[in-house]
Amino acid sequence: MGSRVSREDFEWVYTEEPHAQRRREILAKYPEIKSLMKPDPNLIWIITMMFLVQLASFYLVKDLQWKWVIFWAFVFGSSINHSVTLAIHEISHNFPFGHHRAQWNRWFGIFANLPFGIPYSISYKMYHIDHHRYLGAAGIDVDAPSDFEAWFFCTTFRKLIWVVFQPLFLFLRPYFINPKPITYLETINIVSQVTFNIIVYYVFGIKSLIYMLAASLLGLGLNPISGHLIADHYMFFKGQDTNSYYGPFNFFMFNGGYHNEHHDFPNIPGSRLPQVRKIAAEYYDELPHHNSWVKALYDFVMDDTMSPYLRIKRPQKGNEILNK
Repeated sequence: MGSRVSREDFEWVYTEEPHAQRRREILAKYPEIKSLMKPDPNLIWIITMMFLVQLASFYLVKDLQWKWVIFWAFVFGSSINHSVTLAIHEISHNFPFGHHRAQWNRWFGIFANLPFGIPYSISYKMYHIDHHRYLGAAGIDVDAPSDFEAWFFCTTFRKLIWVVFQPLFLFLRPYFINPKPITYLETINIVSQVTFNIIVYYVFGIKSLIYMLAASLLGLGLNPISGHLIADHYMFFKGQDTNSYYGPFNFFMFNGGYHNEHHDFPNIPGSRLPQVRKIAAEYYDELPHHNSWVKALYDFVMDDTMSPYLRIKRPQKGNEILNK
């Protein structure tokens, strides 16, 4: 159903990812940027408040009719839970407590994960390191879609289905493309999450549990802010691995839209990425960027030239295989 996309393969390149070189150039010219590379303790209170807000919402929806449970899951809970994923992203970079307290960040990530309903904080940390280090590397960077996804979701209707169920692909893809041994922290993450879900069920009831899980599914699917999952790295601009967005949704997303800046400086918290852009304006102002995540989502589904194939990929190299 719907017209078939025109692409039949990924955009294969044999160059290094662009962020390391740009980082070296910017630091040579603006060494003061190093002063931004420090923890952001405000994240501790912001993320804790998000947890409490969702806890309150579990109470408020527990006696509603089912149609209103799903309505509020989409209108309110989905945005909160999508923001939770960006909070977990910030935690994966050790921003709340700093690199010298890395373990504290892992425990805090497990805590932040709780209102999301699906345990993934610890696993995300491991795979996200690969995403930064080996951007687009086939079989390593699991942020990029699999060959099957790109081949199968090749019509307008199928792309829409892919977008709706994108959270399932995001969570399951790593275990098919680049499986890693289960760690004890992942086990704790899973046990903690299952225990929390059971508590939600017994304290608030089945409607609150469904609200939480539906909010996560909807938040990473058709919620307008989920457009960043497409906008960040799909090749909307020819030859460009990473795309930024500077609009108002950044307020709810820990400045996740400053994505070129983030990949250039993954040791700088999202709250300070606008300062990076301001200091090194000549490096970022000329780069094409998105003005709307909603438009990026719409264009991806409706444009026949766009599909999951629209990603830059790089063949593995020997040192990447050894470091997996």
